[in-house]
Amino acid sequence: MRSPETVLDNLAKQALRPDYKFQRLYRNLYNTDFYLMAYSKIYAKEGNMTPGSEGETIDGMSLERIQMLIQNLKDFSYQPKPSRRVYIPKKNGGKRPLGVPSFEDKLLQEVIRMILNSIYDPVFSTKSHGFRENRSCHTALKQVKNTFTGVKWFVEGDIKGFFDNIDHHTLINILKRRIDDEAFMNLIWKFLRAGFVENWTFNNTYSGTPQGGIISPVLSNIYLNELDNFVAKLKYSFDKGKARKRLKEYRTREARLIRAKGSYRARWTELKPVEKEMCRQHVKELKKQMMELPYKDPMDDGYRRIQYVRYADDFLLGVIGSKEDCIGIKQAITKFLETELKIELSQEKTLITHSSKSARFLGYDVRISHDADTTKKTASGHKQRTRTMAVELLMPHEAWRDKLLDYKALKIESDTQKWESIHRGHLLQNDDLEILLAYNAEIRGIYNYYKLANDVYKLDSFKHIMEYSMYKTFANKYKTSVRKINAKFRINGHFGVRYDTKKGSKVAFFYSAGFKKVQSEEFDPKMDLLADYKRNYIYNRTKLVDRLLSRKCEWCEMEGVPLQMHHVRKLKDLKGKKRWEKRMIERKRKTLALCRSCHLDLHNGKLD
Repeated sequence: MRSPETVLDNLAKQALRPDYKFQRLYRNLYNTDFYLMAYSKIYAKEGNMTPGSEGETIDGMSLERIQMLIQNLKDFSYQPKPSRRVYIPKKNGGKRPLGVPSFEDKLLQEVIRMILNSIYDPVFSTKSHGFRENRSCHTALKQVKNTFTGVKWFVEGDIKGFFDNIDHHTLINILKRRIDDEAFMNLIWKFLRAGFVENWTFNNTYSGTPQGGIISPVLSNIYLNELDNFVAKLKYSFDKGKARKRLKEYRTREARLIRAKGSYRARWTELKPVEKEMCRQHVKELKKQMMELPYKDPMDDGYRRIQYVRYADDFLLGVIGSKEDCIGIKQAITKFLETELKIELSQEKTLITHSSKSARFLGYDVRISHDADTTKKTASGHKQRTRTMAVELLMPHEAWRDKLLDYKALKIESDTQKWESIHRGHLLQNDDLEILLAYNAEIRGIYNYYKLANDVYKLDSFKHIMEYSMYKTFANKYKTSVRKINAKFRINGHFGVRYDTKKGSKVAFFYSAGFKKVQSEEFDPKMDLLADYKRNYIYNRTKLVDRLLSRKCEWCEMEGVPLQMHHVRKLKDLKGKKRWEKRMIERKRKTLALCRSCHLDLHNGKLD
């Protein structure tokens, strides 16, 4: 059989042919190398150690399990297991349902995901950023910053319960436009209708994508690519004019300035020093009056534009036009979603906001600067406006405040609203280095996300509260005061923790790198261009797969035997009392390739 990378590369090439229909995709599911490739991609995720509805996990992964899965696909007896429903906490105090599929289902879904991704990703809109390689929240925000300059209105899109309400028949019909393989389509249909188990009761799924399923993100992108195409057509019919016309009053003031300069230049040599200074001041005043007005007419009815960016089911439109135009756009999208995609746009949450106020997108506040007075000198010494109608990405105050509350590093007095750093009890059992690194990771985490914000420097306040929370955590751990803790851990003027390594003693310091805004030029400008789409399917067999195929037990060293891969969720969960645990810790591996007998002995406590 052909290698997976060859198959995926050929699919991606054919995807660029708009009328091409893909056939015989199902036969690729008989290729063992596809499953080994999928296994190497997903094995490290901790969720694989969470049992599905049938109670099995990734532990014991073997070639035999793959061959059994392929055999079930060949005789068409394969049936996905219903996912096990669990609930995870939400920020607002509620709970979000999550499905836990069986590991075999995850493995097969990863193979299907790679195939679907090869077919669809090359032709997805450049406005789509969610769940795609080389794209992220940051690339979506960067596109907003680069393309929304001058917009007058924002339309914040909100789809009601999108992932739970995807219409199965509509999705299958969309897929059938490009895929002509009944067996492959039936398999996707089985995943859509697999259902879920909650409190030992089976529940059917009549809409939505598989919760917790690996194929859900790509299926949702295929579904909403229809919206992307619709907005592109809407933009084509809506956009009007090549550029805004010059503002008449601006041209009048500009002409006045030019005439004054010409007049003074003609008789400059005849003027006295006092008269020259008066001329300079007059020219300066005329220039100031001209710069008070925008160069182009912001109310030009002959110029309209729509800009659009989407990340998963969140999308933002920027409109140069009237509020009535925005209402019409909202109505058009509402009708399209209801009639064509069978989903609903939330009328209450889909806001139309003037660009002088902030729109919320991907956790940022997006605003257009209306400050006409901000200027800078060019290299030639002339003044030019720098921020008029430019996009500003801002960090919401509640973003870092809520993080402090989530981390339990902050207490806000209900009566006085006074903020106070507090110690974090759940960290007290950790060693000193783990406590320090936990705080550093949390500070870097929020900075890495908000590094595009104009006001990211405000994270200094976040850091200050986290710093004193850390001091109080150490003080609580050692039953002493913050002052004494500072004296104990202060190294060359900085708070740090010494630790030993094989190469000697080292020091980890508390975060002190600051919070500087990352400029647009630091991003790869080619990342969002479809023409530069690069397939990341180059697959070399990993050491993990080589170990599984070696047929040599890593414990008893018997050769020529089928192996099962033993998995643990986290290395730190191992106590290191048993020899096999020590071996995994020494090698820093969460896996151990064992023969069936050794794997059974391990689970029965007889391996040592």
